[in-house]
Amino acid sequence: MKICKKCIQPDSRPGIYFDENGVCGACLWKEEMKSVDWSLREKELHDIAEWAKKTKKGNYDCAIGISGGKDSTRQAIVARDVLGLRCLLVNCEPEDLTDVGRKNIENLKNLGFDVSTIRPNPEIMKKLIKYDFYKRLNPVRPTEFPLYSSTYVMAERFLIPLIIQGENPGLTLGASLTVGKDSNSLKANQLETLSKGIQEYLEINGVEEKDLFFFTYNRERLEKNGVKGIWIQYFLKEWSFRGNAEFSKKYGFTWNVENFDPNAVGYYMSFARLDSDMVPVNQMLKCIKFGFGQCMDDACYDLREGRITREQAIELVKKYDGKCDEKYIKQFCNYIKISLDEFWNVVNKFRGPMWEKDTKGNWKNKFVESLN
Repeated sequence: MKICKKCIQPDSRPGIYFDENGVCGACLWKEEMKSVDWSLREKELHDIAEWAKKTKKGNYDCAIGISGGKDSTRQAIVARDVLGLRCLLVNCEPEDLTDVGRKNIENLKNLGFDVSTIRPNPEIMKKLIKYDFYKRLNPVRPTEFPLYSSTYVMAERFLIPLIIQGENPGLTLGASLTVGKDSNSLKANQLETLSKGIQEYLEINGVEEKDLFFFTYNRERLEKNGVKGIWIQYFLKEWSFRGNAEFSKKYGFTWNVENFDPNAVGYYMSFARLDSDMVPVNQMLKCIKFGFGQCMDDACYDLREGRITREQAIELVKKYDGKCDEKYIKQFCNYIKISLDEFWNVVNKFRGPMWEKDTKGNWKNKFVESLN
């Protein structure tokens, strides 16, 4: 596995870009930010907002995909209070919504927004989640389709000219080989998951195309109708992982501070990934497939922002990455109705080449242990 020369991100992330010097796309973006004319981008953002106000044919200037978390709280507040836009917030409710997740989405609603909450048929979603667990060891994959697409669907239905999404993974994660590095969020259909389409799901017993209405959007039709989509991160100099959390906290956003245990969830940031208990399981599975989990991502965020050293980042990854309390695994097994033994039988079929057993028969991550 190739490791970024600046942070410690590996090249096993789908869609990741490394330059000829071995630097990942996320670190390259961090460096590029220093030379961006942010005043020009701010003007461009305001121009887009004014265009939307003059162009709208319905009630709303923009549709914003939100979860109630730190990023979506910031983008909603900026859109309304800085840009003066009339917003329709579109929330795709996750499976296994947590209490703190519910509290945060209610907080965002009560800040004074119109909110449309969508939840795809839970029985259909359960079938898809089980399918992708067995086929890809990626149970949250089906949730990513409506998470993005529902905002575009609603924008078309309500004749909304502007769609605002949060951050471009091509910048933040360096996965620019999928959606690129520009501001155009209509290209979300090029993301690793969405680009594969939904056709294979129609082969699942009991799943019809009508069940997946919110899983896809017609980008060509949106473009033909003159709809614009933006990643708001592209325009905001102050956009950052921790910065968004601090910003949103001022508006009532709740951090998961009670009984937060990094050893149970596999990451140390208590202000992100708050809305579903499926996250720790999925991040553990990501670590098993690709050699890194959420703690690696979080440590790289902090490392790029100069909050921790490379040595501290490595220490955090070795301490927490890929961990998941068995209670979350059992919850997931109960959800898709399989045994714990069956769960691990499936999981071990997908272990990446970075894993090997030690003399006691325990799995060890060679990639993580080699970090220095």
